[in-house]
Amino acid sequence: MSFTVLIPARLGSSRLPNKPLADICGVPMVVRVAQRARLSGAERVVVATDSVEVLERCQQHGIDAIMTRADHPSGSDRLAEACTTLGLADDALVLNVQGDEPLIEPDMIRACAQLLEQRRDCCMSTVAHAIDDAAEFANPNVVKVVCDAQGRALYFSRAPIPWWRDAPSATPQPFPHHVLRHVGLYGYRAAFLRRFPTLSVSPLEQIEALEQLRVLWHGERIAVHVSPMRPGPGVDTEQDLERVRELVRQTH
Repeated sequence: MSFTVLIPARLGSSRLPNKPLADICGVPMVVRVAQRARLSGAERVVVATDSVEVLERCQQHGIDAIMTRADHPSGSDRLAEACTTLGLADDALVLNVQGDEPLIEPDMIRACAQLLEQRRDCCMSTVAHAIDDAAEFANPNVVKVVCDAQGRALYFSRAPIPWWRDAPSATPQPFPHHVLRHVGLYGYRAAFLRRFPTLSVSPLEQIEALEQLRVLWHGERIAVHVSPMRPGPGVDTEQDLERVRELVRQTH
């Protein structure tokens, strides 16, 4: 199996300025992400950025990087441009690894790619893991996914889904196996990724602020790999960054 990892890296961030270049024990965060992605067995790992500074820092660390336009509304739009720039074949497998996941599990990336290779009925793949914590289940910043019998996504939501109609409390226990947290890791075939920006934005996507709902709205299917692993912590805030720095220090 051959696949390419693309990492979108936009320099602007409202909560954490210059986030892709945030230092993690002497290495920029986006470089840490790319180094983890290389361990997945990807044929190629490329950072797609709108910043010359990010491009240059990646190159200094031996990471492939390309420039993309600064006006893309989403990471998927940025990667669609990158697919064209790199000349990827329509059936090429492309993994979208977020640039703020410096502790991403390489095996999770590979599993996402393998699932899409196997599922010709789906244009995309993604990853989820079981939720077993009531606070996590209720948290609107934790995206949940519900799947059908064939392991395809039925819906993604910030709300706690599926919900127990006859629940004896606000957060029933124990959690059954079908309560799943969505992990923001995506696999695409290059042809669909190039088509994605041409799809109209869906009202569900706007309500939930979840881009993947555009795919379901237009009748496409997303295969979901349910991983036994949880992803490493992502970085959205200064507190997240300090947590990741400490974890990296402990492993080196």
